[in-house]
Amino acid sequence: MERPRSVGMAWYEAEDYGRLRAVMHDADRLPASYDGWVISAEQLEREVTRSGVSVIRVRLTPDAFLAWCAARDLPPDGAARARFATEAVAQADEGQPAAMDR
Repeated sequence: MERPRSVGMAWYEAEDYGRLRAVMHDADRLPASYDGWVISAEQLEREVTRSGVSVIRVRLTPDAFLAWCAARDLPPDGAARARFATEAVAQADEGQPAAMDR
């Protein structure tokens, strides 16, 4: 299996973080604070980048993500966040508008 050249990573803005945690089924797996999340996310981003894979930050907003999950009958959780980011990167590679832009 080939290693991807790039991967999508769900990225949150500070103003969205509280609401995102409130709607996620796995909120207990997310850091309690936005600052804690940023530290963790940036560390993961550095590790992936060191392995030779570029990371593309995919902004995840509560309303767009919940609509995306509803359209696919998925619970709003970590697996869905990863799929959301992966699909957004794939669509961008194909020249389509990202899922969160629709």
